[in-house]
Amino acid sequence: MNRLSLVALAACSVLGGVANASPVRPASGHPAPAPAPALAPVAPDSTGVSSRPQVADTRHIIGLLDVRVDGIPDEVKDNFQHRLEEQLDSKQYRLADRAYMRQMLQRSTKWTDGCLIGTCLVELRKQTGAEMVLLAALTGVGTSIGYVVTLVRTDTGRVVAQDSDHCDVCRVSEVMDRATLATLELLNKLPDQLPDEAAEQSATVDAAVGKVRGQLVAHDQHTTRLGLALTVIGVAVATTGLTIYAVESDRPTYAAATAVGGAALAIGGITIFAF
Repeated sequence: MNRLSLVALAACSVLGGVANASPVRPASGHPAPAPAPALAPVAPDSTGVSSRPQVADTRHIIGLLDVRVDGIPDEVKDNFQHRLEEQLDSKQYRLADRAYMRQMLQRSTKWTDGCLIGTCLVELRKQTGAEMVLLAALTGVGTSIGYVVTLVRTDTGRVVAQDSDHCDVCRVSEVMDRATLATLELLNKLPDQLPDEAAEQSATVDAAVGKVRGQLVAHDQHTTRLGLALTVIGVAVATTGLTIYAVESDRPTYAAATAVGGAALAIGGITIFAF
């Protein structure tokens, strides 16, 4: 191979290296966009199907704890539950029906049937997640039918809201509709966040204690001033009496009495000041 051929071969090698080191540009002259990062594969679950991220359920859970009927068909219990489920705002509330409540509470060794209000509901909240429970009672004699619906907090066991009504001449379905609407109205009137009753009670106690403490401080200050005033006056009176008694040659009795009275005042003031 002659010298000219070697030079041409070296030039081609240099140009090829430069071309390989230069970024590839499209026809427009701008650098080619970087490739999109690959998405991490979603791990499949036990069934082999890739799972999707679950959205947290932020709805308030209302537990249907007890529906009692008296003097009307027992099927009203299920009908009332179904109507409430159909009309309840599913975006804000989730109704835990009686079957679900019984199933969840069977896991507890502390739960006792018959707990409707009070601190025993704390265990229900732990097992079911219900923030409130609904108690409903529908009773009737002939065409005279009434209802009572009650909402109870599960963290404190206290009644949040209640409504009741009575109809002398009504059908069962009419009263059941009224009870359903009354329950929905009670829920709609509730604030988004129930008040912290424990904090409110603590604030009330602190305010009462602060008031009593302030009264005691004022009393102590008044007592201190009174004792100090009596002590100063008593010393002054006693000094005056002793001075008169010492100056007067006949030693008047009133001077001695004045000195004794002043001393008594001073002793009284010191006693009040000390206690």
